[in-house]
Amino acid sequence: MELIQQTPDTSAYLAADEAVDHRHPLVAGTASRLRALTGGRTGDTEDAAALVRYAEAAFDFVRDTVPHSFDSGDPRVAWRASDVLATRNGICHAKSHALAALLRHEGIPTALCYQKLDVVHGLVAVRLPGRPWARQDPRGNKPGVDARFSLDGERLAFTPDRAAGEYDIPLLYAAPPEPVLTALRSARDRAHLELLLPRSLGEPEPTAPAGPAGAE
Repeated sequence: MELIQQTPDTSAYLAADEAVDHRHPLVAGTASRLRALTGGRTGDTEDAAALVRYAEAAFDFVRDTVPHSFDSGDPRVAWRASDVLATRNGICHAKSHALAALLRHEGIPTALCYQKLDVVHGLVAVRLPGRPWARQDPRGNKPGVDARFSLDGERLAFTPDRAAGEYDIPLLYAAPPEPVLTALRSARDRAHLELLLPRSLGEPEPTAPAGPAGAE
């Protein structure tokens, strides 16, 4: 699948907004600690290998230290990156906002992207120096889910089942789409959020590949 930028201006994928609030002191402090653990900076320029190490460390941090609230049973709904880091709690969308904030804080273009499963599932895509966009899913692992940071072949939490009407959404969003934000903002608690999560983002369902001639 070809990933498509919502905007051709890559700087849009470094912006701070209400959900990806990477200028917040808690985001900045977390990024600083992760950077120190992964080799830091080299003068006024960023070593490409250090950026990859940082991106992987940020991914592991969000995947492993912020439990997915559907797994943990935490009733709180966090959606701003800073709140996700403060409460160590969130669903896939919230965890994606947190990871995007940590990566954007360090100058790594990061997009929000989505899969249409039973509901819309959130993940991110990163663009590291000299590499194309690469999707990463910090949802959190559990039996049957083994997502890992990878720049050479995707290791995502879920593979959409096309026969069940599931599919990957190719658009790379610079900011969370309104249906996602509306659900997160409006939910009283996690159980209410389950009822509000969007089932699509209004995108046309991709056309299934044509079968061999004569197939039915």
